[in-house]
Amino acid sequence: MKLKAGDVVHLTHAASPQFVNPILVRVIRELPERHTYDGWLWFEGYQLDAHGAAVAKRELYVRREGVRWRQTVPERPTTTPSVRRPQPRTPARVG
Repeated sequence: MKLKAGDVVHLTHAASPQFVNPILVRVIRELPERHTYDGWLWFEGYQLDAHGAAVAKRELYVRREGVRWRQTVPERPTTTPSVRRPQPRTPARVG
């Protein structure tokens, strides 16, 4: 299966020895112009944090068999907008 923009994939040691610590990546595009060994591919994507926010843009070289597609992305925590309260002002000293 070919990676396409917007796919979210889970990369573990099965995808490449570099992923001792698994990561989630949102795919930007496959890089077909790069020559690879049979069954391997280069792609560009954004590494995601635990909340699904992009933290780094990366170019990755992985085994196609080791790529695991994710159906959902971790949701960002919902926060209420902070309200800025006016601070009492003191007269400024001049002179």
